[in-house]
Amino acid sequence: MAYPKSHNPFADDDDEESFKPKSRGFEDESDSGLTDAERRQRNLQQEVMRTAKSAVDSSYRSLSLIYESEKMGVETAEELVRQGEALKRTDKMLDNMDEDLKTSQRHITSIKSVWGGLVNYFKGKPETKPAPEEPKAYQANERLQTAMSSSREHDDKYQASHPNLRKLDTGGFGAAASMDDSSSRQNGYPQNRYLREAHQCLDNNLDEMSSGLARLKNLGLGLQSEIEDQDDSIGSLLNKVDKMDLKISNTNQQIKNLK
Repeated sequence: MAYPKSHNPFADDDDEESFKPKSRGFEDESDSGLTDAERRQRNLQQEVMRTAKSAVDSSYRSLSLIYESEKMGVETAEELVRQGEALKRTDKMLDNMDEDLKTSQRHITSIKSVWGGLVNYFKGKPETKPAPEEPKAYQANERLQTAMSSSREHDDKYQASHPNLRKLDTGGFGAAASMDDSSSRQNGYPQNRYLREAHQCLDNNLDEMSSGLARLKNLGLGLQSEIEDQDDSIGSLLNKVDKMDLKISNTNQQIKNLK
């Protein structure tokens, strides 16, 4: 008995019939009574639904990236605020050092002069300085504060979109969709239930993406303004440090000359 090339000699003839490959594509038992034109129309509808599902999933991924970028921007802004606080404390410390150097300079001047020493001896107790005022909490520029406040209100959306993206219920997409649903439009949306849900979801996601990008823009502009302000503060600190270094060097030299 001659066997075809694809025959499996280890399988029974009945089993071999059950393992014959099925036709490829989306054809099923319901396609058997369809004409070629109806089958092509069905396949075209399925392709449209797959495209809609892919667009919706892509919009969710884009939203997730926007929320993640927004969260990173807020964290960067918070770090900038902490840096601004450190700069303010440094500026206050430099001012205190300048006052201490002025006091040291007066003492050195009195030591150099005999009359200065006698005056210091008969002088009463030095006046007590008032307690230093508590430094005010650092405030970032108003633009950055507004942007941070707006972005924090949407932090729950980042939590909801990460790490798993939200999904549209696409159980009806594909072969399960009915060909009887009309694809004509009503109020700008298809009458097909699954396509209508996909279009509405896509429109909502696009609106949210537009709002998210606007918040990102405001956050970026606020960060830019804060960085420019802190650059000015750093420049002022550098000038103070240079003057302080010169005063310390002069004071040290005067102390050496007293020996």
